[in-house]
Amino acid sequence: MSISSINYSSSVLGSQIRNINQQLTDLSTQLSTGKLSQNYSGMGTNEGFAIAGRAQLSNIAAYTDTMTNVNVSINLANTALQSLTTIRNTVQTGSANTAQDLNVNGQTVAQNTAAAQFGSMVGVLNTQSGNRYLFSGTAFNTQPVANAGDIINGTTTQAGFKTVMAERQAADLGANGMGRLVQTQPTPSSAKVSEDVAGSPFGLKIAAVSSTLTGATVTGPSGSPVSFSVDLNGVNPNNGDKLSVQFTLPDGSTEQIDLTASSAKPTPLGSFAIDASTPVNPTNTATNLNTALNTAITKLANTSLVAASAIVAGDNFFNTASSAIGTPVNNQAATPAPITGATALSGTNPSDSISPGFVAGDSITVNGTTLTFVSSGATGNQLNVGDSIQTLMSKIDQITGTSKPSTVHGGSITINTDDAASLSITTSNTAALGALGFSSTPVTATQPPLRVGSSPASSATTLVNGSATTVKWYTGNDGPGSPRSTAVARVDDSVTVQYGAQANEDAIRKQLQAIAVFGTFSTSPTSQYAGGQVAALSLRTTQALTKQPGQQRIEDIQTDLAMAQNTMKDAGTRQTQAKAQLQSIIDQAESASPDQVASQLLALQNALQASYQVTSNLAQLSLVKFL
Repeated sequence: MSISSINYSSSVLGSQIRNINQQLTDLSTQLSTGKLSQNYSGMGTNEGFAIAGRAQLSNIAAYTDTMTNVNVSINLANTALQSLTTIRNTVQTGSANTAQDLNVNGQTVAQNTAAAQFGSMVGVLNTQSGNRYLFSGTAFNTQPVANAGDIINGTTTQAGFKTVMAERQAADLGANGMGRLVQTQPTPSSAKVSEDVAGSPFGLKIAAVSSTLTGATVTGPSGSPVSFSVDLNGVNPNNGDKLSVQFTLPDGSTEQIDLTASSAKPTPLGSFAIDASTPVNPTNTATNLNTALNTAITKLANTSLVAASAIVAGDNFFNTASSAIGTPVNNQAATPAPITGATALSGTNPSDSISPGFVAGDSITVNGTTLTFVSSGATGNQLNVGDSIQTLMSKIDQITGTSKPSTVHGGSITINTDDAASLSITTSNTAALGALGFSSTPVTATQPPLRVGSSPASSATTLVNGSATTVKWYTGNDGPGSPRSTAVARVDDSVTVQYGAQANEDAIRKQLQAIAVFGTFSTSPTSQYAGGQVAALSLRTTQALTKQPGQQRIEDIQTDLAMAQNTMKDAGTRQTQAKAQLQSIIDQAESASPDQVASQLLALQNALQASYQVTSNLAQLSLVKFL
């Protein structure tokens, strides 16, 4: 009888040894890698937490990359904006302290500097981050600002700002160089001054007249076109008596002419001579008054009016916010006067309400939303018939959602909208809407630039849409909404930042506009009015570059961008803390303790050694040794 040998490979002991070997291999791998396993199945029950944690870490890494890229764009934008601030300060200092010495081109040193700074500003606004233009809004693949030379000088097919400004100056001055005013002497003892055309947007507008001239009769300003007259009634005024006439200029500023009756020899500046002949002839005094009035108006027209005209030309060319402009013509009864925001939509006071006015039951429909007029107690989409024009404009602005409030300026209503294509205003009372200056319905928005409406410009009476024939200085995104919202990035699961910018934002556009006007304007170096023109323009440029209450400033844009960076910094801090916690969860689920693994290795080695000894003994077993 024989005893069969033990089959090691199929024995329970052999299987156990192979298992111990595999465990040793696994533990050795854990010790070298620090991981429990090289696949998910070996990680254990907590691996689900680790997988989720790793996904969150991946999101955080993506957010970190996004914030890095956004910070690069913001830093570049902030550098550009800081350059704009430096340019503004340079030009403002020059305009405030400019000397009146003109070069052969009719410009001062400060104006030459402004022209160079305009080119620099255009370059700054065309800054790119990678292939993205920083000041184009959503149109980031499009250069936001046209070339500086094209903006000022135009192209072969489109007029530049220099042409627009020259046309506007001609239209404001008029053929006689008196700011579109007509002076006559109806009687030997009188003087009369009239605006040339009712409702024209050009030239000087007669605002008020006052007099202390003894024995004189002053009439107006009234009528259509507006005029005033002074009749000395055959009586000489006393020495020191005064006539004062206030004018509104195209840019909304006001200037006053004061003419004082004087017997001094020679007649002082700003005075008119009282006739001293024997016998006294008041008709000569009236002639002297007419001459002095003509001289004063001509000087005002050729100095302050020219400067104001340049400022408004800048607005016509650069201010490309969509708008509907209404110019009321003799729209108030009895005593016509320029309307204001406080002028009532109807009322018994003819000097402070439009005529004809709105009545209860009338309606105005704005972009499909109807505003109804009631006698009193208006709520919601209702207006009281006695409400002001400003109240109406506020209601319209609420409906259109414009980012730029509508205004009343210089007797004209401007209804602003962010979407020119959608603006439509109709009414059941076309006469009342006509009294507001909108002679046809539906009222729609024009898209500037605005150009003088006919030739010769000196006799033009309208402004027209010049988009087809004029260089468009801004070519980036021009849609509704905040410029900041044109670039949005998610930097955390529930946090986004807005960091867009547009070159046509008010603060940037107004600065570009002011510098372009100052740097482009020129005059004749030999003109007797040259110094006055440059002085008046310098003053207006300084004011335009000085922050006004309620107006956006370059620093406001920088503040918005800084807030976006602070938001990202806070998000980054939170994410850094979350990364540490998530990594801890992953490590706990997937990492192997070196001490524990070493201990297990030692125990397995001992077990394996014992198994080998037993196996060896069994392998040597025979019946002889057994017996």
